Amino acid sequence: MTITRIETGARMSGAVVHGNTVYLAGQVGEGATVTEQCKDALGEVERLLAAAGSDKSKILQTLIYLSDIADFAEMNAAWEAWVDPANTPARATSEAKLAAPKYKVEFIVSAAI
Repeated sequence: MTITRIETGARMSGAVVHGNTVYLAGQVGEGATVTEQCKDALGEVERLLAAAGSDKSKILQTLIYLSDIADFAEMNAAWEAWVDPANTPARATSEAKLAAPKYKVEFIVSAAI
C-alpha cells in the first residue's frame, strides 16, 4: 500500500495518508484565547483534510490536549460550533503540557478518505 506524505518537513509531515486513512500532525492555533486558538487550529485541520481528499464529516477520531483542563467548556463550545453534528468522531480530551507556553489547545485527527 502506498504512503503519501503531505507538507513534509525535516521533523514531521503535516499529514500522512495510508490506504483510505489520513493521519494529521497535531494542530495548534494562534490567538490569545482558547476559542481563537481552536478556530485557527480547526481551520488548519480542514485545510489538511482537504489536501488529503477528505473533510470533517469523515473524521474518525480526535485527540484533544488542553494546557489547562479548566478550559474544557470553552474548547467544547468552539468544537461544537465547528464539528459536523451528523458525523461526530470518537474523541478524547486530556490535560497536557504543550510544546510552548503560548499554546492552550492541540488537536490530533485521523480521518477516512
